[in-house]
Amino acid sequence: MELHILDMIQTIRRPALDTVMVFISSLGNAGLIWIALAIALLLIPRTRKSGWIVSASVLADVVLCNGILKNVFQRTRPFDVNTAVQLLVSPPQDYSFPSGHTALSFAVVTGLFLAGMKKLWKPALVLACLMAFSRMYLYVHYPTDILGGMLVGILAGFFGYRIAMRVMSSADTKPTARNA
Repeated sequence: MELHILDMIQTIRRPALDTVMVFISSLGNAGLIWIALAIALLLIPRTRKSGWIVSASVLADVVLCNGILKNVFQRTRPFDVNTAVQLLVSPPQDYSFPSGHTALSFAVVTGLFLAGMKKLWKPALVLACLMAFSRMYLYVHYPTDILGGMLVGILAGFFGYRIAMRVMSSADTKPTARNA
């Protein structure tokens, strides 16, 4: 059934849309757009707390998704099952479940939401959804990889938020040279 869904998505392929989907997907390669966002937030004093939350969310996602789950499930990618599909991107070399692009995107969105970044989490959510769809459009992930990535990302964002808040809280209560 999942290959059927992916094959249905293939019916909307057009050269202009191909270019857009490749671009959107490439924004998530190695998490660079989300890492750049975290760094930018860390560099601005008024958004530094959010930067730590996003950074912790990214780290939690990398450990959970890429470090653990992909290796546990070892799911073959759809293009390896249906070899007739013409890929528009270089074939990813890691496993399919969960989608790393999707998981990281949703981890960052969740981190931004929990940090109260009202002006950032909504556009980040739009980009995360587009990125998730692009992974199916490009035939590199199954729909359940995307759903799994969304769930893993939300969980990682929550864990990242909790970790960052705990670390920042303990840093605020440690005695300094002046207090000791």
